[in-house]
Amino acid sequence: MSSQPDTPADAGVDDEWAAAMAEQGVPPGAAPAPEPAPAPAPAPPRARFPQLDPEPGAVAGTDQLDLVMDIPVTLSVELGRTKIQIRELLQLAQGSVVDLDRLAGEPMDVLVNGFLIARGEVVLVNDKFGIRLTDIVSPNERARRLG
Repeated sequence: MSSQPDTPADAGVDDEWAAAMAEQGVPPGAAPAPEPAPAPAPAPPRARFPQLDPEPGAVAGTDQLDLVMDIPVTLSVELGRTKIQIRELLQLAQGSVVDLDRLAGEPMDVLVNGFLIARGEVVLVNDKFGIRLTDIVSPNERARRLG
């Protein structure tokens, strides 16, 4: 690029630049100093959270587990299920037989608050029904059924 102005309008622009450079203390003909790069933004302060690990010597999880030990849940045993129409439901009377989806001798489902946790067989103890657990549903299986 030539230092000679091409037109009188260019000469005015060059004069303005020369005046601005003189104000900044840059000698004539010297290249302008590059603008300094902006400083990086400071890192945000780190959040501080209370210590969640148990204190040394304490048994891990006992305090948290104690919090839920007294919460009541409903445990039920399901003999079987079936779908019937309301017409059939209204026709049921004492002595009616309802067919269920389970076979005799199949294990019963043990539900806690409606979620399957185990299977078992019916037993009679001191003239009361009970259930002997024969299969516990794994935690992975329970989580899969919830999702």
